[in-house]
Amino acid sequence: MTSLPDPGAATGPRTGRPRRHRVGAGGRRGGVPLPLLLPGVLALAFLLLPLLALLLRAPWRSLPDQLTSTEVWQALQLSLVSATAATAVSLVLGVPLAWLLARTDFPGRGLVRALVTLPLVLPPVVGGVALLLAVGRNGVIGTWLDAWFGVTLPFTTAGVVIAEAFVAMPFLVISVEGTLRAADPRYEEAAATLGASRFTAFRRVTLPLIAPGIAAGAMLAWARALGEFGATITFAGNFPGRTQTMPLAVYLALQNDPEAAISLSLVLLAVSIAVLAGLRDRWMTAS
Repeated sequence: MTSLPDPGAATGPRTGRPRRHRVGAGGRRGGVPLPLLLPGVLALAFLLLPLLALLLRAPWRSLPDQLTSTEVWQALQLSLVSATAATAVSLVLGVPLAWLLARTDFPGRGLVRALVTLPLVLPPVVGGVALLLAVGRNGVIGTWLDAWFGVTLPFTTAGVVIAEAFVAMPFLVISVEGTLRAADPRYEEAAATLGASRFTAFRRVTLPLIAPGIAAGAMLAWARALGEFGATITFAGNFPGRTQTMPLAVYLALQNDPEAAISLSLVLLAVSIAVLAGLRDRWMTAS
């Protein structure tokens, strides 16, 4: 009888994780095949070289002066405030939506999930045009907002928040839905048998269980909102002090002052690294 391969041969002796291959000749046991090593190294260089060039060409001597200018601080303040507000909107609306997708069964749920994730692949400029057609002054809903309440959203700070929330909320919904699907629903059922209403069980039992997923989704949504460009410039415009966020300031400075554009890019790079560091324990596994 042919013996079956030992499952432990491909995994570590205790952890059960896939065994790491050491870099070496392709013919040796444990070596990385050359056809995989070279493309992998090229991919790593392709991803890191632009970031390294940004660091090498950064105007380090004039960086403090660049970052302390009034225009930069206005763009930075607006970016932080609008990204935080967009994240708050995503939390208030996205967490209940994620719960509906994960815990309830209704006709067309697959279609709803596809529509929720659509902004992830939709070009941001198209998202900005869609927002104009929906809540613009002459939009489907914007006409009534202007006529009944005198509210005009495009080319305002509120428009920046709406544009950022539109592109950032799917990150939160996906993260929270995945966490809800991984959580054991029997805890909610046990709370219901003890007399708790469904909302009370969600608030007292489910929320503490999925708090790490909510935090991770909120950080991803905040970072995505901070770096939003296409939908913002299309729906809210580029007005300094009112709608000009950091990505828009980078784009404008690149045409007139490349050193300022590099300095602003370094700020966004530092924020991105901080977000990745915060998500490391949840999204990355240690070797």
